[in-house]
Amino acid sequence: MFRPSQYGKLVRFTYLALLVLALLAPLIGLYPVFVMKLLCFALFACAFNLLLGFTGLLSFGHAAFFGSAAYVAGWFIKAHGWTPELALIAATVAAGLLGLIFGAVAIRRQGIYFAMITLAMAQMVYFICLQAPFTGGEDGLQGVSRGKLFGVFSLESDVTLYYLILAIFVACFLVISRIVTSPFGQVLTMIRENEPRAISLGYEVDRYKLLAFVLSASLAGLAGGLKTLVMGFATLSDVHWSMSGEVILMSLLGGVGTLFGPVLGAGIVISLQDLLADKVGAWVTVIIGVIFVVCVLAFRKGVVGELQAWFERRRARAA
Repeated sequence: MFRPSQYGKLVRFTYLALLVLALLAPLIGLYPVFVMKLLCFALFACAFNLLLGFTGLLSFGHAAFFGSAAYVAGWFIKAHGWTPELALIAATVAAGLLGLIFGAVAIRRQGIYFAMITLAMAQMVYFICLQAPFTGGEDGLQGVSRGKLFGVFSLESDVTLYYLILAIFVACFLVISRIVTSPFGQVLTMIRENEPRAISLGYEVDRYKLLAFVLSASLAGLAGGLKTLVMGFATLSDVHWSMSGEVILMSLLGGVGTLFGPVLGAGIVISLQDLLADKVGAWVTVIIGVIFVVCVLAFRKGVVGELQAWFERRRARAA
């Protein structure tokens, strides 16, 4: 018979097994650049899920934070010779400040109006990146070097950079986990479930929403900066509205409101893009769309969300 304590043990064992697999990935033949790209987008999806899954705010403009931070990191490295850690800090801060501006305007509205405001502001950022002289226009920023971490450790090796990005991803994942289980995270959940009740209890709802928005934007910016470091370029596709659609797809596919769901969703989407891009070309978008529709119909809570619901039902029967 299923016991409630088994669920916690299973979750911890799964996380430990995945961490061991990630540590051994370069040694067992997995292409480091592919896994690094996956980790960057997994962090992006986790950042977005912090806003949608745990606060209930659907943003259609998260590509603005991801893409603008990618440009900021690339520009500081290429034009000013900054070390990677300083460029990543600058990218994260820039995305956070942009999130503060977006959030201060958008949180005054709810639902579809909130989503449309974020989309409109993200399109403004897109056209700025298109016209600004330092972004390279349609060509983007090319040839961004990885440099040396703290001016000492060279990141030109894929394996060295891989373990750096893995460490950053694990640290950010733990931070997000701590946020959502903290009293602050519980307030965000209450706002998502019943905002009028949160207001009646005396919580300054707009302040909590704004802080969640800035945190989500900052983490998305960090993901964008890491992506530039890995791939060596930042382009308009990073800040295009379709990137916002991709991160929504990743979160919904894996499971909104779950910790590991966005990671799994990012893994599915990035893996399909990598495997099918050379074989079917532009049709990869159609195939991913069909898979998304099937998964939404079969797993309305996402893959991880449905698994958690199944375990909850088993726990309830066992109790």
